[in-house]
Amino acid sequence: MKAERFQAIVEAYGADPARWPEAERDAALVYAEQAGEAAQAVLAEARALDAGLANHTTPLPDAAAFARALKGAEAALTPARRGRGFRLPSFGLDRVRLASGLMAAACAGVMFGVTLSDRLTADVQADAVLYQATLSGIDDTEVLG
Repeated sequence: MKAERFQAIVEAYGADPARWPEAERDAALVYAEQAGEAAQAVLAEARALDAGLANHTTPLPDAAAFARALKGAEAALTPARRGRGFRLPSFGLDRVRLASGLMAAACAGVMFGVTLSDRLTADVQADAVLYQATLSGIDDTEVLG
């Protein structure tokens, strides 16, 4: 087995040999023993990625909470009808409500966007691995299994 193929296997399937393609597993294990530090560096990087993926359990934010925060910010920004025209809230509690509503909506939007982009990135990475596997002639059941 060559270094490039060993690295491709570890990058596609992770550091756990049980997930490697059965047809190449023995050769990859022999290569890992013979290659020494180079193979161990590739495996260490894969273990770190595997651990990060295993610990990534961020739930999606509650859409209802996001809607409530947005509605609160909108209510704080809606000018009150006074006299002949519209006026923004003056000093006191109204400004505090306005600022806290804006901050809550901004925080909820950021959390929603970050979580959504994490999910989309993971989907894109999974699609890339499956696409690369089809290019190299690996059966989908080996990639998903």
